[in-house]
Amino acid sequence: MDRVFSGAQPTGNMHLGNYLGAFRNWVRLQDNYECVYCIVDMHAITTFQDPKTLHAQTIEAAAAYIASGVDPEKSVLFNQSQVGEHAELAWIFNCVARMGWLNRMTQFKDKAGKNREKASVGLYVYPNLMAADILLYKANRVPVGEDQKQHLELARDIAQKFNHDFGVELFPEIEPVIMGEATRVMSLRNGQNKMSKSDPSDGSRINLTDDQDTIAKKIKKAKTDSELLPAKAEDLAGRPEAINLVSIYAALGDMSKDEVCAQFEGKGFGDFKPALTELAVEKLAPVTNEMAKLMKDPKHIENVLADGAVRAKAIAAPVLAEVKAAIGFVR
Repeated sequence: MDRVFSGAQPTGNMHLGNYLGAFRNWVRLQDNYECVYCIVDMHAITTFQDPKTLHAQTIEAAAAYIASGVDPEKSVLFNQSQVGEHAELAWIFNCVARMGWLNRMTQFKDKAGKNREKASVGLYVYPNLMAADILLYKANRVPVGEDQKQHLELARDIAQKFNHDFGVELFPEIEPVIMGEATRVMSLRNGQNKMSKSDPSDGSRINLTDDQDTIAKKIKKAKTDSELLPAKAEDLAGRPEAINLVSIYAALGDMSKDEVCAQFEGKGFGDFKPALTELAVEKLAPVTNEMAKLMKDPKHIENVLADGAVRAKAIAAPVLAEVKAAIGFVR
């Protein structure tokens, strides 16, 4: 059976973009693949995190995974820092990857901005740790958003170079898995920007902990335009906010964007937004309610993650042993 690996950082509030772009799709994969889902807390500390907040958000992230339908019995669910092999393989990959490869990574440039000299080394070599996360489990299927495809290509380059340099066929070919109509959900305030935990405006996103009234208010205030909805999605070109809301409706309703346009053809957002609110509340309320229940018992979640870490380590340790043997490390 092919193996899937994916993960999300436990920073900020888990939101609609995480749910539609990742969590819901992970659930759909776990019946057909061997799935390893990780809360990547080591990635989180590439920028400073308050320790108490990081711990609390790791618990919340795990609750979001489970409430969305990730089954810890079917899938391996753990937080990255409990499996030391991630860091060890990342160092080895630091010695395999080339500086030129990392210099081409656009996400580092975006995140570091004008303060590149003050950015942590961890933020710069973040893609090498991501490659280690995937290849440590010999995962060959990785569900990713469009913004992570460059990092996935780097992971493939690292795998190929390692196999070539050491004359082995140890790491598999990695294939991206991109699913659904809203793999990249955009901000409710600016259709040009991705919906993000780090956006200072809470109104830019729908959090998985938001109640019905909050969801309604955020969708009502979402930026749109004054034009009517067309018959076909292709006619939304040049209307980023309209495309975003139509995409969200399509993803929540398991429809195509064309089907959504056909349903609302000739109507404005005064009609569309209430329908989107109703659908969003219907789909997200079960997740929100289950998250609230889970987070009342953080010890249970810690136990789930600890059990998952044991299972993850059982897969990871033999792979790292193969890597060390290929390199020539004395054991």
